[in-house]
Amino acid sequence: MNKEQKELHLWFRKKKWPYWKPQWILARLTEEVGEFARAVNYEFGPKKNKNDEHASGLEDELGDILYTLACFANAHGINLDNAMEKSIKKVQLRDKNRF
Repeated sequence: MNKEQKELHLWFRKKKWPYWKPQWILARLTEEVGEFARAVNYEFGPKKNKNDEHASGLEDELGDILYTLACFANAHGINLDNAMEKSIKKVQLRDKNRF
């Protein structure tokens, strides 16, 4: 577990909260990705916020996605730093002559 994952895990233990079931976390992740998509569309696309609509920042929405992923990772003993490192190495090897 990385530092942030440990902090989150300790907070969950202190509150005596269980991690959600995998399908529930996936549903939450999907919701958060949708909110990120909306924020990207507002920031870079033609769609603008309605007058009564609060604009969520890209950083806030990415944070929500990372939080949700950390909950999933913690529930299943996955170290996000290791997962990211493996993914970067995979892309570097696969795409080394691609572009």
